[in-house]
Amino acid sequence: MKAIHKIHDEHRSLAAVLHGLKQLAHDAEQAKSRPGFPALRAMIRYIDEFPEKLHHPKEDDYLFARLALRDASAKALIERLHGEHVEGAKKVRELERALVFFEEGWPKGGREFREAVDAFAEFHWKHMRAEETELMPLAEKKLLPEDWAAIDAAFAVNRDPVSGVGEKDLDALFSRIVSLAPAPIGLGEPWKK
Repeated sequence: MKAIHKIHDEHRSLAAVLHGLKQLAHDAEQAKSRPGFPALRAMIRYIDEFPEKLHHPKEDDYLFARLALRDASAKALIERLHGEHVEGAKKVRELERALVFFEEGWPKGGREFREAVDAFAEFHWKHMRAEETELMPLAEKKLLPEDWAAIDAAFAVNRDPVSGVGEKDLDALFSRIVSLAPAPIGLGEPWKK
């Protein structure tokens, strides 16, 4: 069940980016000089490229699908979580729109962007909690070794059906986030207050 550990690791990575994005959105809203928009763009791109195009499709196609075959009582939970994947993709578009509005209209739009980030982060944290506290324990009880072999294989390799983003590309993007984001979020220069 290597996939369980991989999912937990991926959730932790996403949670770290969300935490950083929330802090930077708050800082950007309060900034008296133009915030570092490249860092904000890179973080939202990471959120779009990683969970929306790599992580969630694997959960839907492998983990959710296998659990649905093994436990009919999990159907409502699986449908709810899959629906949250669909809703999450829409929320990423809302984040992108709020950031464009903020960047083009700065200093206007800071509050709206911060609110969009806060709502997205809360939505995603609640979603990840449900997967980890409701779905994964059920999967560990109900799935068979052959199910886990297929799920483990899917999560072992990045499978990107949309844009061809591979693991090394995500590593480079994450490195870019760390280099652009100001301390204590990253290693970049502090934003002027």
